[in-house]
Amino acid sequence: MHVHVFCCAGLAQLCGGFTVATSTTAPPRLAPPARTRLFALPEMRWAAAALGLFLAGLGLQLAGAPAWTWWALYLACYVTGGWEPALAGLQALREKTLDVDLLMVLAAIGAASIGEITDGALLIVIFATSGALEALATARTEDSVRGLLDLAPDTATVVTADGVEQVRPAAELEVGDEVLIRPGERVPADGTVLSGASDVDQATITGEPLPVDVSAGSEVFAGTLNGTGSLRVWVSRRAEDSVVARIAALVEEAGQTKARTQLFIEKVEQRYSIGMVAATVALFTIPLLFGSDLRESLLRAMTFMIVASPCAVVLATMPPLLAAIANAGRHGVLVKSAVVMERLGTTTKVAFDKTGTLTRGTPEVAEVRVLDDAWSRDELLRVAAAAERPSEHPLATAVVRAAEREELSLPPADDFAALPGRGVTARVEGHRVEIGAAPAEFEVQPGRTPVLVRRDGEPIGLLAIIDKPRPEAPEAVATTRRLASDPVLLTGDTAAGAGELAAHVGISDVRAGLLPEQKLDEVNAMQSAGHRVAFVGDGINDAPAMATAHAGIAMGGAASDLTLQTADTIIVRDDLNAIPAVIDLSRRARRVVTANLVIAGTFIAVLATWDLVGHLPLPLGVAGHEGSTILVALNGLRLLRRGAWKTP
Repeated sequence: MHVHVFCCAGLAQLCGGFTVATSTTAPPRLAPPARTRLFALPEMRWAAAALGLFLAGLGLQLAGAPAWTWWALYLACYVTGGWEPALAGLQALREKTLDVDLLMVLAAIGAASIGEITDGALLIVIFATSGALEALATARTEDSVRGLLDLAPDTATVVTADGVEQVRPAAELEVGDEVLIRPGERVPADGTVLSGASDVDQATITGEPLPVDVSAGSEVFAGTLNGTGSLRVWVSRRAEDSVVARIAALVEEAGQTKARTQLFIEKVEQRYSIGMVAATVALFTIPLLFGSDLRESLLRAMTFMIVASPCAVVLATMPPLLAAIANAGRHGVLVKSAVVMERLGTTTKVAFDKTGTLTRGTPEVAEVRVLDDAWSRDELLRVAAAAERPSEHPLATAVVRAAEREELSLPPADDFAALPGRGVTARVEGHRVEIGAAPAEFEVQPGRTPVLVRRDGEPIGLLAIIDKPRPEAPEAVATTRRLASDPVLLTGDTAAGAGELAAHVGISDVRAGLLPEQKLDEVNAMQSAGHRVAFVGDGINDAPAMATAHAGIAMGGAASDLTLQTADTIIVRDDLNAIPAVIDLSRRARRVVTANLVIAGTFIAVLATWDLVGHLPLPLGVAGHEGSTILVALNGLRLLRRGAWKTP
C-alpha cells in the first residue's frame, strides 16, 4: 500500500516538475509562442480526475471509512482514467492487434472482481497519466514549431521601381523585390544587401554569439534582427523557402519520422498480451468441457489472470525510471519521460554545440592591450567604456561590464554616434574617441574579436573580445569521453573560433561553419555509422539536429522555446557536468530495470505454473503477486538516493 501511495505521489510530482522546469527564468528574448495550456488537453483533464479520485479513495480506505465509499471513488477512477485506453484497445482489436492498454484495463477489472480494486485503480492512474504527458509534450512541440515561423515579421516595406515605399505582407514577397529594413526591425525575407551598412544579430540561424557586420553584397536571413543601420535588401527567396521556414520544416519532419522508442515491456507486449489472454480463456473453458465446476474454473482463471498480469512488470520498469527522473530533477535536470530516461543510457556519442552550450553565449573582454606607452591598462579601459556606454551593441556591453568589474569611474561622453558596421565615436574629456573593428595588422588570438581604440585619430589600445567557455566544460567533456566515444563539436561559428574552444575543452573532432540543416546531416551521418548520438545545444538553429538525434539535450538557461520543447532533456541550471551524470544515472536505471524484470518474471512464472499444474489458493496468489510488486518497486526506488547521482 505504501508503494502505491509513493508511485502516485511521484507521478504528481513529475507532472508538476514538467510545468515548472519549462518556465525557468531566462534572459529576455522574443515573446514566447502561444502555448497549449496544461488542462486544455482532454487527456490531461481525465488523468487529473483519475488521480484525484484515486487519492481520495485511498484516503478513505486508510481512514477506515465504509467500503462502499472508497469502492465508489475507485470505480469512478476506473471510468475517468480507463475509458480512453479501453476505447483505444478496442479500436486496436478491430485492426487485429492487442495492446497493453486493453490488457491493463482487463487486469484492473479482474483485480476489482476479486476485491483487489486498489491495485486496479493504480494501474489505471499510471496509464492515464503517461498518456496525458505524451499528449502534452506533442502539443507543446507543435506550438513551438508554429512560434518559430512567427520570427519573421508579418509585413515588409517594399521599395518600388520608382522609389515609392509600400507596406506588404511578408508572405507575399517575391524573388527580386527590394525591401527597406530600418534599425531595430527584423529581416522579412532571405536576401542580399543592395545598399546600407548595419550589424545584424543572426544567432537564431547561425548560432554566432556576436552581431555580424553587413554591407552591400552580404547575405541576410529572415527572422534575424537588424541593428543600428538601415538596409536595402534584394529578396532572394520566397517566405516558404527561407532558412527559418526550412528549420521549422526540418523539426516537424524529424519529429514525424523519428522512430518511437518504446520501453522494454512494450517491445514484447503483443506476444505477452496474446499469450496471457489465450491462457486465461483456455484455463476457464477447457476444464468446463471436461465437466469442471463453473465457479472453480472461473476462480482458477481469475487467479491466473491476477498472478500473470504485468503489474509487477510495469512497476519493475516504471519506479526505477521515475526515481531516476526525480533524482535528476533534484539536481537541475528535467528528463521529459521514462522512455527518454531509458534512451539516454544507450548513448554512444555526444555532439556539442558551441555558443551558449560549451560557452556562456555572452561576449567578454579577454585582453586589454596598450599600444601607447603614455596610457595605462585601466585608463585605456576607462576611456573605452565611457565611449561605449551609450551603445546597445553586445561588444559595447562587454567593454562597459569589464570596466565595472574593475570598479573604474567612467567620465561622461558627449556627441555619441554609432556608425553601422564601423563602431562608435564619442567625445570623452574633450577628446574624440573612436572604437571599431581593428585592421588586419592588429592580431589577436584566433577566435577573438579585435576592437581598436583611437583618441584624436591615434591608436591607443586594442581590446580582444571573446565568448568565454564555461568553466566546467573541460571536465564535463573528459567525463563524457569516458562514458561514450570521443565527443564532437558541431557549430555555425568560424573554424578559428571553434578550433580554439575545442582545444581548450579537449575536443578533437570539430565541424564548423554549419547551417541548421548541415548540423542535422552530420547527426544523421553519425547515426548511420552506428552511433546513438546525444546532441547538446541551446539555439533555434540546434532544433533540427536535436529533434533527429537519439537524445536531444538543451541548456535551459537561455534556450529558445522551440529548443526547450524539441529537447528530450533540459539542463535547467546550465551545468555541463550534469550531462555525463544523467547518462550514467540512466545506465544504472537500465540495470535496475533488467534486474527487476528478472525478479518479476520469476514470480510470474512460478505462480502461474503453480496455478496451471496444481491448485494455487487465491489469497496466496494475490500475496505472491503483491509481494513481487512491492519488491521490485522498492528495488527501483533505490535510485532516489543522493548517492545515485554522480558528478565529476
